[in-house]
Amino acid sequence: WPEVDAIAISHFHLDHWGDLVPWVWGRMFGLGRDRPAPELWLPPGGSEELEAFGDRFGTPAMFAKNFRLREYAPEQTFRAAGLQLLPIRLPHYQLRTYGFRVANETRSLAYSGDSGPSDQLARLAEEVDLFICEATLERGELDGEPRGHLALDEALASFQASRARRLLITHRPEELTADGVEQAYDGLEIQL
Repeated sequence: WPEVDAIAISHFHLDHWGDLVPWVWGRMFGLGRDRPAPELWLPPGGSEELEAFGDRFGTPAMFAKNFRLREYAPEQTFRAAGLQLLPIRLPHYQLRTYGFRVANETRSLAYSGDSGPSDQLARLAEEVDLFICEATLERGELDGEPRGHLALDEALASFQASRARRLLITHRPEELTADGVEQAYDGLEIQL
């Protein structure tokens, strides 16, 4: 299997970090035992969150023993797996959530994670090569208050405001039918 040098977690909803649990068990007892431990970049306070989860459902140090835990700071660039990442806080209900701007010397992308409408999305993706943006909702008014997800028209508006070169929609429960809108799917590989 491919080597993974680093993982960055945007927030603590299970669909954004739950795959770490089988990874831990694999590193402890299975195929991943002989692999180097990747860096695991967490939001502020994330190490304590994982320790509490481990204490309740496994062992307190299960994540610390199987990853090289690091916490990023909002609005401060950090380096992981040879890339520069900038975490920018985005609205997602009441949960502390970050999008990532990721770059190397020649290419850049932005990942919204989960977000409600925000001017910060255009800032996050300003002139990147690829903007990976969620568009979970059929219509924005179907969301709660405070907002936590985007509808397609809101994602498109953020994309246009950002002047990013390409948009890829994620987190969509059903297939899009909008012309010219690229949607992520299992197994998709992207060249930048």
